[in-house]
Parts: sequence; C-alpha cells; structure tokens
Amino acid sequence: MNINPGLSSCGPTVLRVVVGIVFAAHGWQKIHMGVHGVAGFLGMIGIPVPVVAATVLIAVEFLGGIALILGLATRWVSLLLAFDMLVAILAVHLKNGFFNPQGFEFPLVLLAAAISLVLTGGGSASVDSALMKRV
Repeated sequence: MNINPGLSSCGPTVLRVVVGIVFAAHGWQKIHMGVHGVAGFLGMIGIPVPVVAATVLIAVEFLGGIALILGLATRWVSLLLAFDMLVAILAVHLKNGFFNPQGFEFPLVLLAAAISLVLTGGGSASVDSALMKRV
C-alpha cells in the first residue's frame, strides 16, 4: 500500500495524542486519589519512599500526558512514561498474568507505545517539531 510520505509523519502524532490522553486521565485519577492514597498503594506493594514515588508518579502521568498531547519534550517524557510502565508491569501486573483487567497486556501496550515515541519523536504536528523548525 502506498501512503503519502507527508502522511506517514502524522503516525507518531496520532499515537502521541492518544497515549497522552490515556496517561493524563490516569494521572488525573491519581490526583483525585490524593498523594497519600497513591502512596498507601505504592507502600503496600513495596515501592520505597512511597510519598515521594507517588508525587513523582502523579506528575509523570498527568503532566507527562499533557506534554505528550502537545508534543512537548516527547522523547524525554516518553522515556519517563516507559519507565513508569515497566515498574507497573513488574511490581503490579506481571503476577496477574497477561489478560486484563489486572494482567499486563494494557501496560505492555503503553510501554511499547512510549518506547516507539522515544524512537520516533512526536511527529510533524507537535511543539517539538515547531521548535525544531525555528532553530
């Protein structure tokens, strides 16, 4: 199938926006749980310094999700989100098997998407792209 080369650069944009929405929504959910609610869960599963980890987790997911939607610092944000998903898989989901609702299939897809964005960047319709054109 032949695809317009100009459109192929839009692929990362679609992925970035959708993944950004998912992460921002999960971060917003954690904001409503509160730092201490998230910290309680993290402490229960053995994450060290759970209040600090909860604060970082909420910031990475919510602010990182918003940054992805905008395409701002896409590669760096995606690297942080990939680490987030790797920890989620290893600490929470792996023991529950592959399939949802508690398995690791969805976090694995988010991990792959984040790694893809680390490798490709945010696409043509991103703040990153606009900044690069100005330089």
